[in-house]
Amino acid sequence: MVKELIRKNRSYRRFYENEPLTRETLVELVELARCVPSAANRQPLKYLLSSTPERNRQIFPHLRWAGYLTDWEGPAPGERPAGYILILGDTTISKNFDCDLGIAAQSMLLGAVEAGLGGCMIGAIDREGLRQALHIPAHFQILLVLALGRPKEEVVLELVDETGDIRYWRDEKAVHHVPKRPLAELIVD
Repeated sequence: MVKELIRKNRSYRRFYENEPLTRETLVELVELARCVPSAANRQPLKYLLSSTPERNRQIFPHLRWAGYLTDWEGPAPGERPAGYILILGDTTISKNFDCDLGIAAQSMLLGAVEAGLGGCMIGAIDREGLRQALHIPAHFQILLVLALGRPKEEVVLELVDETGDIRYWRDEKAVHHVPKRPLAELIVD
């Protein structure tokens, strides 16, 4: 079951924008993150939720999409995320969020997949623009944005070719291809 969820958990960048996400769905995903391990049990992560078209429109312009797809500026209207979860680090609790951030983000995305959704972790963010647009207090560090919705694209994994090129790409049918290194290359004995 976990193996299947992990394989279905791809970085989706195009969604059925007109299929709304409820706030309750986003809260359920945060509940998963609330239950995961936290370094020294500090629990310094906070979450800003967006499930309305108005708030989603405030977030979208501050995100950068798919760096390897240089001729693509991101999802077109109608294909944008139906919701977002902004992961914030509360600097009044901790100054280091690295361990917690990965565990929480992956757990929420796996929960999204289980619910028939998909998402993308976005770290390329105009943080100051987003902070101003949403009036995020200064003691919160903007760490990641999870873009969420029902995926409108196919993403396939394939082995890295003989050139070693790991850049993802889209074919003429807009199928998103993601090269992965072979398992034998990852294990160091």
